[in-house]
Amino acid sequence: MAEYRYPSPTKGGASIRIVLALSGIAVNVLLSFVMGKVGMPLFFNNFGTITVAAVGGLFPGIVTAVLTSTICGIYYSEAVYFGFLNAIIAIYTVWYIRKFSFKKISKILLYVVIGASFAGTVSAIMNWNLLDGATAARNSEATGLFAAVIGGNLFLAYYSYILIRYVLDLGISAVVAAILLRVIPKDVQDGFEKGNWKQNPLSKKELAELREWGKVTRKSMGNRTTAIVISTSLLLVLVTGWTGFSLYFNNAKQDKTIDALNTLKLCSEVIDPDRIGDYITAGEGAEGYVETQELLKKIKNSSQSVETIFFVKFEKDAGRRIFDLDGEGVELIPAKIEYDNEFKEHLPQFLAGENIAPLEHGNFNHWMRSIFYPIKDSAGRVVCYGVADVSITNMWEYMRSFSLKTFFILLGFFILVIAHNLWVTNVTMVFPIRSMAQCVDNFSNLGYEQKQLDQNVRSIRSLEIETGDEVELLYNSICTMTLNLSEQMRDLRRLSDTTAKMQDGLIVTMADMVENRDSDTGAHIQKTAAYVKIIVEGLQKKGYYAEKIDAKFISDVVRSAPLHDIGKINIPDAVLNKPGKLTDEEFEIIKTHTTTGKKIMEDAISTVRGENYLKEARNMAAYHHERWDGKGYPDGLHGEVIPLSARIMAVADVFDALTSPRVYKPAFPVDKALSIITEGSGTQFDPKCVEVFMENLPEVKVILKKYNREM
Repeated sequence: MAEYRYPSPTKGGASIRIVLALSGIAVNVLLSFVMGKVGMPLFFNNFGTITVAAVGGLFPGIVTAVLTSTICGIYYSEAVYFGFLNAIIAIYTVWYIRKFSFKKISKILLYVVIGASFAGTVSAIMNWNLLDGATAARNSEATGLFAAVIGGNLFLAYYSYILIRYVLDLGISAVVAAILLRVIPKDVQDGFEKGNWKQNPLSKKELAELREWGKVTRKSMGNRTTAIVISTSLLLVLVTGWTGFSLYFNNAKQDKTIDALNTLKLCSEVIDPDRIGDYITAGEGAEGYVETQELLKKIKNSSQSVETIFFVKFEKDAGRRIFDLDGEGVELIPAKIEYDNEFKEHLPQFLAGENIAPLEHGNFNHWMRSIFYPIKDSAGRVVCYGVADVSITNMWEYMRSFSLKTFFILLGFFILVIAHNLWVTNVTMVFPIRSMAQCVDNFSNLGYEQKQLDQNVRSIRSLEIETGDEVELLYNSICTMTLNLSEQMRDLRRLSDTTAKMQDGLIVTMADMVENRDSDTGAHIQKTAAYVKIIVEGLQKKGYYAEKIDAKFISDVVRSAPLHDIGKINIPDAVLNKPGKLTDEEFEIIKTHTTTGKKIMEDAISTVRGENYLKEARNMAAYHHERWDGKGYPDGLHGEVIPLSARIMAVADVFDALTSPRVYKPAFPVDKALSIITEGSGTQFDPKCVEVFMENLPEVKVILKKYNREM
C-alpha cells in the first residue's frame, strides 16, 4: 500500500507571532524612551506587552515583556529588574482574557484594578527597598505633593504614585487591546493562536477533553515534562547564581585582602622600626611619633577596603598597641591588648615573628578579616606587626543587594525560558503523543464495526502531526497500521458475508430436501423462520431474557430455524406421509426426528468448529417438542431449562402446524389456532413467547397471508 502523505499544519502562525512580538517590543521601547525624554511620569513599557499577549497569546507576550525590559535597561538601568513583573502581567493578561474576556467595560476595569494593585505593590516594594526608591521619592515633586495630601508618609505617597501610574498604564493598554480584539478578524486571531503547532491545532474544547482523558494515567507526561523543565531550569539558575556569587565573593575578599596588605606595606615604609621601643615607652613624646601617626592616618584613609589599622608588638601575656589611627590622640603606652582564646593558638607564631595567614573573627553582624604584616628592624628582627581589618559583613550586605538584583534580572529570563520550553515540549511531544494515544485508545475501545473503524482512521489522519522527528515517524506508522487494519476488517467482512450467504443457502437447501419428502409442509421452513424472527425480536423489545438475547443470538436463531426438522430425513416416507392417524409405534418413530436432528447438528458442529449458530440449530432440532410443563419429548425438560431458541421455535412450529393443511387434517382457522396457542401458555409454551407472539399478530397475519397466497 502506498504511503499516505498528510497535509502540513499551519506554518505561517509562527512567523506572524515573531513579527507580533518584535512589533510589541518596538512599541514598548519607543514609548518608554519618548516618555522619559519629555519627562512624563508614565513609561507605557507594558503597552505592547498587553496588546501582544491579548492578540497573540502567552509566549509572544512573555517574549515582549522580558526583551522590552532588557533593551530599556540600556538607557534606564533599573528597567532590567522588572522583566519578571512585566512577564507576570503578560501571563495575567492571557489568563484573564481567556476566563473573562475584554468585551465589557466592567471586565476591563476589574482587570485594571487587580493588575495595577499587584504590579504597583511589587514595584513599589522593589523600588523602595532595592533601588533607592526613598531618595527618588524625596526628589519627586509628584510624590511630595501626595505626601502633603496624605499627611507626610513618604512611602505611602510613593506607593500611591506608583499605583496611579500602573492604573493609567494598564487601563490605556487594556482599552487598546480590547479594540484590537474587536477589529482584527477572527481567522487572523486564530492564525496567531495556532502559531507553531506541529499538528492540526487543537481547540480549547479539544485541549480540555485531551487533558480530561489524560487524567486516567497515574503520571501525566505533561506534568512530568513540566516538572523536568522547571526543576532543570531552576537548578541551572541556582547553580549558576551560587557559583557566580561564590566566585565574586571570594574574589572580592581576595581583592580587599591584597589592598589591605599593600596598605600595610606602605605604612611599614613610613614607620622607623628601630624606634619602636621609643614609641612604646614615650608615646607622643617620642621624636617623630606624631608626624608618623599623621602619615599613617592619611594612608589608612586613602584605602577603600581597610576599616581599621593598628600596629602592635606581641608579647607573651599581652600585646602592646603602638599607634592609634582611629582616636583623636594616642593611648598611653604601654596600652595592653588582651588575647582571646581563639587568638592564643596563633601566639607562638607571632612571638616567633612568622608570616601569619589572614584570620576571620567576630559574629554575623560584625564579621571581620584581619591581615597581618611583620615589620622588621635593621637587624632583621620582627619588632611589631601591622594589622588591617576589612569588613566581611559589608561585603555580605553588598552581595545581598547584588544577589537580589541578579535574582530579579534572571527571574524574567527564567520565566521566558520556562514558557519557551513548556510550549516546545507540549507542541512537539505532549500534545501529539497524547492525541495519538487517545485515538488509539478509541480505536481499541469503541468496537470494530466498520463504520467506527473508518471514523477512527479519519480521526487519526486529522491530527496531521508533523514534528519532523521520531514522533512523526510513530504517527505515520500508526496511521498506516490503522488504515491497513480497517481495510483488512473490510475484506474479512466481505468474506464473512459471502460465507454466511453460502451457508444460509446450504441450510435452506438441506431443509428443502427434508421438506420435499413431507407432502404436507409447504413453505413450513420459511414461515417458521419468519415467526421465530417476530418472536425473538419481540422478546428483545420487551427486555425479556436480556442476558441472553443480543444481535448475535437473534441472527443465530433466525439462521438456524430452517434446520429444526432436519431429523425427519431419517423418518420413513410411509410414516412421514401417512394420511391417517399414527399408531403408537409410528408416533415413537416420528419422535426420533428430534434425537436424530440433534446428532446430525452435533456432527456438523464437530466438523465446522466455531460456528456457534449451529449450536442453536442443535437446540431447536432437539428440543422444539419439549413442553413448558415438562410433558414433552425427547427428554421431558421443563421451564427455562429448555433452551430459549427451542421454546421460541415451539410456538412458531405449532402455530404453523395448526394453520397449515395436513394429509390427516384441514387447516384450522386463525382464531382457533390463536386460541389453542393462548391456552397452551404456561403449560405447553413459554408464557413470554406467547405474549410477544400475540402482541405482534399483525405481522404474523402478514406472513400467513403471504405464504397462503403463494400456495
